[in-house]
Parts: sequence; structure tokens; C-alpha cells
Amino acid sequence: MNFDRNTIIGFVILALLFFGYFYYNNQEQLRFNKQTAREKFVKDSIAKTQRPPVDTVALKADSAKADTLKKLADAGTFKEAAIGTEQLVQAENDLMKITFSSKGGQVKKVELKRFRGTDSSLLKLAASDFDKISYPVLTGQNQTAQTADLYFSRIDSTKNTDGSKSYSFSLTSSDSSASSSIVHKFTVKPGEYMIDFDVAMTGADKLLTQGNLNLTWQYAAAQQESDIDFEKQNTQVGYVTDGEFDYHTISKTNDKSFKESVSWVGVRQRFFFSILVAKKNFAAGSSMDWTIPADSTRTLVQSTANLKVQLPVAPTANAGFSIYYGPSDYHILKKYDQKFEKLVNLGQGMYSFVRPLNRFVILPIFDFFKNLSAGSMGLAIALLTLFIRLLISPLTYTSYLSGAKMKALRPEIAKLKEKFGADQQAMSMEQMKLFREAGVNPLGGCIPALLQIPIFFALFSFFNSEVSLRGAEFLWAHDLAAYDAPIKFGVNIPLLGDHLSLFNVTAAATSFLISLYSMSMTPDQGNPMMKYLPYIFPVFLLFFFNKLPSALTWYYTVSNVVTLALQFVIQNYIIDHDKILARIDENRKKPKTKSKWQERMEQMQEQQKKMKEMQNKTKR
Repeated sequence: MNFDRNTIIGFVILALLFFGYFYYNNQEQLRFNKQTAREKFVKDSIAKTQRPPVDTVALKADSAKADTLKKLADAGTFKEAAIGTEQLVQAENDLMKITFSSKGGQVKKVELKRFRGTDSSLLKLAASDFDKISYPVLTGQNQTAQTADLYFSRIDSTKNTDGSKSYSFSLTSSDSSASSSIVHKFTVKPGEYMIDFDVAMTGADKLLTQGNLNLTWQYAAAQQESDIDFEKQNTQVGYVTDGEFDYHTISKTNDKSFKESVSWVGVRQRFFFSILVAKKNFAAGSSMDWTIPADSTRTLVQSTANLKVQLPVAPTANAGFSIYYGPSDYHILKKYDQKFEKLVNLGQGMYSFVRPLNRFVILPIFDFFKNLSAGSMGLAIALLTLFIRLLISPLTYTSYLSGAKMKALRPEIAKLKEKFGADQQAMSMEQMKLFREAGVNPLGGCIPALLQIPIFFALFSFFNSEVSLRGAEFLWAHDLAAYDAPIKFGVNIPLLGDHLSLFNVTAAATSFLISLYSMSMTPDQGNPMMKYLPYIFPVFLLFFFNKLPSALTWYYTVSNVVTLALQFVIQNYIIDHDKILARIDENRKKPKTKSKWQERMEQMQEQQKKMKEMQNKTKR
């Protein structure tokens, strides 16, 4: 036991050294940043004192005057629309409030009624100065103006027979001979997050070159969750080109060029989705790029899509679009039948193999329990956990039965250890022989556990993307879609963060209890690392799960409690240990046939034994 104790002490010392190292580096980095900021401040202050005084008021006035003159020149036949006062129009349905602006005849802001932002007000999308939809129009010879810079002076609203309401923003040329006009028409439908956006042009052959409408859609995904780093990890851009869906994680690439026609482009930020759809597709040659601003801006990504629409070269032309501003809810997105739902992370990339499991098993069952539990998400997760454990109970029973067989052989394994001592190779060969004679598969308890891994990965994706968990309270957790943080440290601890999740603690503690029980059922491996490995896992769990959604750590806690209960019931009331011993004795009397794998293993072990004997002879 001295060796084992020394091993543990060594691991503890190494862990303390690592923590000390990371903490020291973190403090040094903070000091360096503060010092750099202080030096920059001093430099800037000195530079300011050495500059000659500048009349900022005069500069601003000159800049504004030059800007106005440029706008008037660029506006050409629309010069009356170059200068104006922005008018805001409010529209809403049962799901959202939309603010339209006469400047550019576009969406100014969207507020979702069923969701709250980090400041507890209605959640806002497309509400920054960066957000816009615009395209250039010809305003004279060698002159162009962006529609986002023009004021659409006429505003009309119409109530339609289907209950929807349309809002039209009109722009008319001041040159009577040109007789050009642009109308932007938005239609808001009841019970819909999708807004119809139609562009109608008179004099289109004069406003566009060869019927090319080059639309620019700028969208800034504002931070909506408490953990901006985790939200960025779950932010993606998606699109459908030539009928095929694809996506990009924002941190891995920063642009995309489309060689085929494009049905839609969109940005998903974990729980919310903004999509621009062309009713007759965007033309090949469109592109999209994006940047990731600093965390201090509270913006996850700023994307710019340059989209081409080919219109007929005619006096009148129309282009139809739709814009979705809403939750990334699988059921809502699925009903549009445009592959929007594929961007919901039910399993992507290397974990795409779990997507069918989420779609056809986890999601419908969770929806059922969600309705059954009267909206209590914590209870729904507990019921889902119980259902999953019931589903895999045959595997669980097989695993425990294998463990019971291994426990029955412990006295004989102990005798082998006494006989062979430190000769691990001989011990291994005799142990394999013992297992074969007794009809026991030493991997029988591992295989069922491995088959449960896809379920864990499926739930990992599901709990990260299920929008109904957002803001759901349960016990001490205020938001099951984020980590629960009842314990705050006040400082950032490397690998752990500035908090301790209590659900993470319960998950780690119950995992430790499972390890204790499992080790009591397993023969002594002899190897100290193998002996203590099950105890190391709960410690790793404590660090790795601390920033994960509390829905996942709550699920893991319930699952572990069920595991402990099943272990106790199966081992004490279902499995008959006397029958197991009797069956082992019967197996020993039966003639044995070796599998090819067993034959190869024995050959390898025999070769290793001979090589070891030769090495020992050489040393002598």
C-alpha cells in the first residue's frame, strides 16, 4: 500500500503544481494587461498635450456639410429623398413587435414577445446600427445611391382578408421625365415569425443595370445569453445552395462564396435565428462574410451577405423575399419545409450520427413529458431520464450480471495473484484462462456502457439547442439552458471558472459513489493506475461540466441516482449469486472452443513470455 499512497500523493502534488502554475500565469497576464493599458494611457495623454488645439465644432460642421452635398449628388433623381427625417412605424402580431423605418424602407428592430433579453426586457433582434438591408440604384449618369440612405416619404398600411397587415414604403423620383419609383412592402401575419418583403420597381430598366439587383444584408447577432463564449461556440451561419444545406461555425471560417443558386442564408446564435429567403433564389456569384467583434461589444458576429437577384430587364420588375426573426425552434422551422431546421444542433459535424436519435426518439419523448409535467422543465428532464434508463435496462442488467460473475471469481483471482506475484504476464494469461473456463466475458460490463455513449452525445447536443429550456427555472437554477451558479468565487480559477455549479457537484458526487460501488464489484487489477482511474473521472467531471447547461448536469445527476438504485436492487434482489457460481461450475465441465481472437491473444502472450525469458537469460 506504500506504493499506492505515494502514487496518490504524487498526483495531488502534480495537481497543485498545475493549479499554481495556471493561477500564477493568469495573474501575470492580468498585471501585464493593466501595465500595458496604463502605458498606453500615459502615451495618449502626452500626445494630446503636444497636439495643436483643433476647432472640433468647425470640423464637425464642415464634415456634415460635405456629407450632405455628397448625398445630394449621389441621390440624383431621388435628391428629395436624400435629406429627411426618419419616421418609425410600429407593427406587431401575437409573437413579436416590429419597428419599420422610413429611412431605407426597412426593418429597424424586432422584439420577441415570448423571450427576454439579458436585461429582462423583450429580446431584440436586428436592433443595431450595423443591421440593414440595402441595394444600389442608378440615380443618374455614373451615379448610384444605396436605398438604405434614402428616405421613403410615403407610408401606407393595409389590413388583408387573411388577418395579416401590410406596410408599404414608397420612394418616387423627383424627375418627372424619369418616372421611377420603388416600393418596399412588408406583410406581417398572425402567429408567424416570418415577414414577407416585396420590392416593386417602376422604371426598373433605368434603376438597375441589366436587371441586376445586388442586395446587401447586414446582420449583427447581439449577445442574448449570460455566457458569451459558450454562445459563440454555438453560433453558426447556414444556407441552402442548389437544394443542399450546409453551415459554418463562425470561429473556423469567415467567408463563403456561392457558385450555385442560393435559396436562403441565415445566422443562428444558439437559440435564435435570422434568415433571409429569396422566393425565386439568389443567383450564383453571391457571397457571405463575417467577423467576430470583441466581447466588450456584446456582439457575437457581424455578417454581411452580398446577394444577387436577377430581374427581367423591363419597365416594371418585382422581387420577393421573406425574413425570419425568431427562435431556433425545431418544430417552428420544420413547418416552412425549407431545411431551416437543419441548422438546429441536434447533432452536427462528428456528432451527426446522433441526429436521428434526437429527431425520432429524444425530441418527441421530451415534448410528451414537457406537456405531461405542466411546463416544469426539470421534471420533464427527470421523466426523460427515467424513460431512457428503462429503455436501456436490458443492457444495464447484462452489465451488472457480468459484474456479479467477476465478483464470484475474486477468490480464485486472488489465489492467482499470490501464485504469480509480480509476473504480470503470467498472471494475465492464467486470468484469461480462468475467464474462459468459467464462461465469463471480462468485457461484458464494458460493452453495454459503450453502447450508451451515443445517448450521452445526443443529449449533449439536445440540451444545448432546446429553446424551451431557456429561462426555465428549477430548484436553485434560474436558467436550465445555462450553468447554475449559486456559489461564486469572486476570482477566476483555471479550468473551473469563477463559479461552482451545484448540479455539477451532485453529478460528480453521484459518479464517485458509482465508482466506489463498481470497484467493490471488480477484481483487484494490481495496477495502481487502473485501481484509481474510476475515482479520477468524477474529479475531471467536476472541471469539464462546470460551464455546461444545468439541464445536462441535472440529467446526469438523476441518471446516476437511478444507476445506484438499479445496482442495489439488481445485485441484492434479482441476481442469484449461488446460481451464478453453479453455472460457472457447469461451464468448466463443458468442452471449450477458442475463438480466433482468444487464440491470437494467447499466441501474443506466449511470444511475449518467451521474449521476456530470453531477455532474462541475456541479463544473466
